[in-house]
Amino acid sequence: MQPKINLLDDVLVERIVAEGFELLQDPGVKIHSDEALSLLADAGADVDLRAKVARIPQPLVEKALATAPSGFALYDGEGNVAVRYEGDHVQFDPGSAAVNILDGETGQHRKPVTADYVRYAQLTETLPAYDAISTAFVCSDVAEEIGDLYRLYLSLLYSKKPVVTGAFRIDTLHVMKDLLVADAGSPEALAARPRAVFDVCPSPPLLWSELTCQNLIDCARYRIPAEIVSMPLAGSAAPVTLAGAVVQHTAECMSGVTIHQLANPGAPIVWGGAPAITDMRFGSTPMGAIETGMIDAAYAQVGKRLGMPTHAYLVASDSKLIDAQAGFESGMSALMGALAGINMISGAGMLDFLRAQSLEKLVVDAEIIAMVKRLLRGIEARDDSLGAALIRAVGHHGEFLGQKHTLTWFAQEQHIPSDVVDRNSLTTWQNAGSKTTVDRAHEQVKSLLATYQPRPLPDEVRRALRDIAERAARQFGMERLPPLPGDAD
Repeated sequence: MQPKINLLDDVLVERIVAEGFELLQDPGVKIHSDEALSLLADAGADVDLRAKVARIPQPLVEKALATAPSGFALYDGEGNVAVRYEGDHVQFDPGSAAVNILDGETGQHRKPVTADYVRYAQLTETLPAYDAISTAFVCSDVAEEIGDLYRLYLSLLYSKKPVVTGAFRIDTLHVMKDLLVADAGSPEALAARPRAVFDVCPSPPLLWSELTCQNLIDCARYRIPAEIVSMPLAGSAAPVTLAGAVVQHTAECMSGVTIHQLANPGAPIVWGGAPAITDMRFGSTPMGAIETGMIDAAYAQVGKRLGMPTHAYLVASDSKLIDAQAGFESGMSALMGALAGINMISGAGMLDFLRAQSLEKLVVDAEIIAMVKRLLRGIEARDDSLGAALIRAVGHHGEFLGQKHTLTWFAQEQHIPSDVVDRNSLTTWQNAGSKTTVDRAHEQVKSLLATYQPRPLPDEVRRALRDIAERAARQFGMERLPPLPGDAD
């Protein structure tokens, strides 16, 4: 039995949904996209073109929720199902779009470059805790205008895992689609076996920019899965009450699902988000706060009630270093998201309010995730007798270590962590150099990178990906992309 938590009772869920419907009518949704407004108006919404506000009737939203798939799969580079966005399947990927990296050698935050991204992609590929790779940070050694597509290009070169990504511009989404088509072999193959999901982010409260609306519409028409990342900031850009923030999240997601399904009914879309509370002492928006995780778990419960696949941003910390704060914030939120049955939990490796990614924290978070996944497997009966027969046979001398039963079941019953986790005696730890968790994580990064096996990508696909990325780079003044290690150059 998979353990679960529900933070809302059924009555409160229904009240949240009802108030979400109310907000779509009054005050409505501000939408800076003529195409989206036209879709809504043609479907019966009350649209004020001058004010760019759409008042969306409940039946229109309910129709969109009915046509949106209750689940779908993402595939790896070999065409196998790797991620299931449905039911209570729980999967994890690193956080996305960091502007800094915590340098494992210097301990300083700095701007990442291509070589950092390659190491990140190779590391994530070697860590089984991560079910997908994300476009984790923005490389500072390429033109800003291609920062989004360049991350996807590198991910496809160095990883077989599905990709959680997103576009920063309207035009680059089409280039990113071309990269995915080149990887899949054809548009039909990509639609049949999607490799990536695209985050699209409304602005709180109740506003869609032209960029995010167009990305939403284009994903629907290409049948590339979209993931709504609603970000109510409780106390600053959303009500300070947690229930009020969930109401706002509900309305924003329902408006996005409606626009998306009007563009292409049946296209896959995810009920997701990256909310936070506002710390009234500093004006910051802590991703590691327990209340932030509570908002996530609550809105996921609402999404499940509406029959939607779910996503959340968790496993992140607001600490600037990998320390005790990073550990307890990431561990608690990973556990909360998993017990809420959230389908994709993004955020591992992230520090400093999602501004920085760390390879060492990715390794530590992988240990957290592995423990959480063990919890989700629950407790089950292994033999006809749960234990009484064995205890009787062993008797009062209590020697279980050498029993066949122990040898048969220990590996399935116990999660065995990597060397990042210290479970040795004090003397053994001291004799090994008294290394900290960060020391061991740094060593593990190096060790795992040495085991990385390149993706067996056909030369013609590799060349096609390179050509697409280079054409985009030349449009923004780059004669050549940064060199890549090994045969990827």
